Amino acid sequence: VGERQAYLSFDIDCLDPAFAPGTGTPVAGGLSSAQALAIVRGLGDMTIVGMDVVEVAPAYDHAEITAIAAATLAHDYLCLRALRKRDNALSSSA
Repeated sequence: VGERQAYLSFDIDCLDPAFAPGTGTPVAGGLSSAQALAIVRGLGDMTIVGMDVVEVAPAYDHAEITAIAAATLAHDYLCLRALRKRDNALSSSA
């Protein structure tokens, strides 16, 4: 990817069912929520122009922890975008 623009599609079923049971294809031994967040947070230097979170199936998760994990991933991505925009504005005005 380097300096080129990229789009991030995060498939929630890569998380272990303990962290995201609400998906059509649960993967035993998958990532934890903390590991998934670390991946998204580690993308700060990349030019990600958009993101989606797929394979969330609320009907399989009455406790809604899958939706919370998906929303948290999307929230962290939006925070990264806001920080990048702020940093670009600050460097442009300096």
